[in-house]
Amino acid sequence: MEPSVLPFGRPRGERADAARNREHLLLVAREMIAEDGVEKVTMDGLAERAGLGKGTVFRRFGTRAGIFAALVDDAERALQESVMGGPPPLGPGADPVRRMIAYGRARIAFLRDHHAVVRASLDRNRPVFAGVAGMSTLHIGMLLEQIRREGRADFTDIAALTIQLTAALEGPFLLYLGATASMPEHSPDFESGPSLGDSWQDLVERVCAPTA
Repeated sequence: MEPSVLPFGRPRGERADAARNREHLLLVAREMIAEDGVEKVTMDGLAERAGLGKGTVFRRFGTRAGIFAALVDDAERALQESVMGGPPPLGPGADPVRRMIAYGRARIAFLRDHHAVVRASLDRNRPVFAGVAGMSTLHIGMLLEQIRREGRADFTDIAALTIQLTAALEGPFLLYLGATASMPEHSPDFESGPSLGDSWQDLVERVCAPTA
């Protein structure tokens, strides 16, 4: 059985009232986004509409970006569950290279579908650590280790390669999402999806090609 290496959900030991407040705030935030867009969601506005004190919102999320980070984390659960227990090739049971390709394509689709919320979750006052944390790092590292154990490729440093592959998958999107609205004409079309997935597949197949 595949080990559970992708933790998700609420922190253990969270008080029932705190958990209820969290779910209520996320529900209200989604409603506000659906009605007025991401830019209209503020800490004060969320507190007022949710009928909770501003201090409760600050304690729960810390910053405005924290609201959107929580929404991203919540939305990622379905992807995490598919990776951990869904059908192959995204879920267990498939060749590890095929799983890595499937994961990259699914992650690209997730970032595309949630691009406004992902962009809003980036705190301009804090550095963006693209490729050094999160479910992508854990999953890609696990698959690379499986490939190495099977003797299919000889990686010099799995930890470093994991960071580089995760950055290749996540970094360009974070850079794109943090850019201004005026993009050069030659910029890649973020909405195109398929070409980005094909490029990810090319990268993975080259990196994981059998050693001579």
